[in-house]
Amino acid sequence: MNINNPASFDEAMSHFDTRVMLENAEEQARARHYEDFLIVDVDSHHYEAEAMNEIIDRIEDPVLRENSRFAKGLNLSSGGQGPFGNQEMTGRITRYPGRKHEKVPPTPHRDITLTHRWMDALGIDIACLFPTPMLGLALHPQLHVEVQLAHAYNKWLCETILAEDSRIKSMLYLPLTDPEAALRCIEEFGERPGVIGFMVTSTRYRSICENVHMKVYAALEERGLPLSFHSGYSWQDPLLSASTKFITAHALGFPIYNMMLMGNWVMDGIPERFPKLKTIWIESGLAWVPFLMQRFDNEYMMRSSEVPALKRLPSDYMREMFYASQPMEMVNNAEALELTFKMINAESQLLYSSDYPHWDMDLPSTIFDLPFLDMQAKRAILGENARKLFNLDPQLSAAKLAKKVSYTQR
Repeated sequence: MNINNPASFDEAMSHFDTRVMLENAEEQARARHYEDFLIVDVDSHHYEAEAMNEIIDRIEDPVLRENSRFAKGLNLSSGGQGPFGNQEMTGRITRYPGRKHEKVPPTPHRDITLTHRWMDALGIDIACLFPTPMLGLALHPQLHVEVQLAHAYNKWLCETILAEDSRIKSMLYLPLTDPEAALRCIEEFGERPGVIGFMVTSTRYRSICENVHMKVYAALEERGLPLSFHSGYSWQDPLLSASTKFITAHALGFPIYNMMLMGNWVMDGIPERFPKLKTIWIESGLAWVPFLMQRFDNEYMMRSSEVPALKRLPSDYMREMFYASQPMEMVNNAEALELTFKMINAESQLLYSSDYPHWDMDLPSTIFDLPFLDMQAKRAILGENARKLFNLDPQLSAAKLAKKVSYTQR
């Protein structure tokens, strides 16, 4: 395959199949006997841009709807890269360009079929699906666009995907920049099948702790719906724009945005105001959490008068929160990772996530193969913690049950 020859590349991609692409991952899952494990992936992605015409049809504002049809979608990239993207790794990972060529049956919806294919290959029973380009929507200069598109996307996802398949769940996009619109989202979609919570994108520059947001958090707490903060990056950020390479902007951007939100969330006393509201911090790795615990506790001990709402150390609140595992910093320092697990109470607070299909995705083996975890802890992190948090049906997938039967028959 010559990636510099469009005809050659398109011909190769015409035979693309997720199941073939993930053969090694499926073999790995089989070797580790995941058939006995409930595995819940709390952070996976689809490319909603492929269904943008369906989503645009659900935009309520007729002017924005027609403008979006004319423009064939909206530019939602948060990376500030224009047409020259870096996430794709220049053809070395073909999950991105190959997907649009992959052949699927007419029913169910294309996204359901493709999602099942990668879930079955990885050994995933239940997956929480997030959008991808829309993760940068909070940076859009027009608040109206964020609100309208968030509502249209949530409506499309609930009607087209979640209502049709019990293995696919989602924490819906919450347009928190507009508290009234966010409250409407919770009231309209909070009880829909497959909705297990709501997600706030971390790439934003507006406060999330002002009093106008409290009714949103109260509505979530009332309904027992967790709130997640899904991080990202923006190379256009004044700080990150000093990065000379994408790897720097990517490595720092994801933790930085969640660190800022975490700081405000804790220091403004939101956990004290809403003690039953569960929060999840997604796609920013884990290494930043111990750093922030130590840093905040140290500052707190010197100037606790500045944060009178806090009744405990900042780290005490952070240890009660939930964290998604990906991308787990596990290269060359198992001792540091083990200490990180201890500091965040990983056996009860860590949730496995793959971040599929992104280039830095983590297979379930990143948890299963950790030498310092016993089997009970592995089961908890891979699925049981999420099952309890989201009150999920613990049933294994049909594909996994079939494998379990085949092992029994051997």
